[in-house]
Amino acid sequence: MSGTVVIGLDVGGTSTRAAAVDLDGTRLGTGRGGGGNPTSHGADAAARELLTALRGALTGVDPARVRAGTIGLAGAGRLLADPAGRAAFDRAWRDAGLRCPYAVHGDALVAYASGTASPDGTVLIAGTGAIAATVHDLRLDRIADGHGWLLGDAGSGFWLGREAVRRLLADLDSGRTPDALGWQVLTDLLGTADVAARPRDTVDSTVQAVTRRPPIELARLAPLVVTAAVAGQPTATALIAEAADHLVEIVRRILPADAATPIVLGGGLLTGATPLAAAVREAAGRHWPHALLCSAGDGAAAAAWLAARDLPEVDDPEALHPLFLAPPR
Repeated sequence: MSGTVVIGLDVGGTSTRAAAVDLDGTRLGTGRGGGGNPTSHGADAAARELLTALRGALTGVDPARVRAGTIGLAGAGRLLADPAGRAAFDRAWRDAGLRCPYAVHGDALVAYASGTASPDGTVLIAGTGAIAATVHDLRLDRIADGHGWLLGDAGSGFWLGREAVRRLLADLDSGRTPDALGWQVLTDLLGTADVAARPRDTVDSTVQAVTRRPPIELARLAPLVVTAAVAGQPTATALIAEAADHLVEIVRRILPADAATPIVLGGGLLTGATPLAAAVREAAGRHWPHALLCSAGDGAAAAAWLAARDLPEVDDPEALHPLFLAPPR
């Protein structure tokens, strides 16, 4: 059994990570590529990054030993429904020397599996966007939000960035001096915190700076909000509290109050020691007192575990989970 290798990939909009793991849980190789989401980058460009990550993970590993693979990515259904996109990924898989089958799952399932081996539970992800899903028998069941920046993603990094700008604009409209968070947002967008003698000129410049870029880029302002909240800045603190309320409300759409299955928190805003993570944990503990709160871990390792658990030589998939998700030895 120790000769068997599985491959897991965690494909995101900004990076693609791969892990080659044997059934003893030993990390044999890791690889990294650029953004590999075919929806945002196109299938061919995404497949190139997939191949880069695969080749890195397979350095020193005979591809013939790989028995199964799992790719986790946002918009998995769109890839599976797109013959050209699936063909591009198939080519990348073959070009890496792999001849075994691979499965494609949504990134929410991979995030869930990175936090717990329980077949049933819930995952809440807050990064650039926001989505929640219940999981049944390690398959996504009910899903809430994930509607994108225009229609949803309340409480996400995009939402925090947009709301920080909106509060700055409200201060300028009202003739109020921007607060500390407002100065930081102004400096990021305009390169200076100076307000024009006619504040409307600064308003117009700020609006132009935002609208010249893709809307989703507002998410890059989220770290400013988080840092300001850590420092106790009132506007940022209020935004974090409001974001936490939105995120918990997403979960409440699909999870009853008496739920006792695990809740996995994933995404950059919820896995670190951020004030938003603390606020969501506190609120989730009140709403679901019987649920175990878990943090998402290594998505590539979790994808590899999902690939391994269906192999005939694996008798106890749950026993593999802590081996696969343990820090690399």
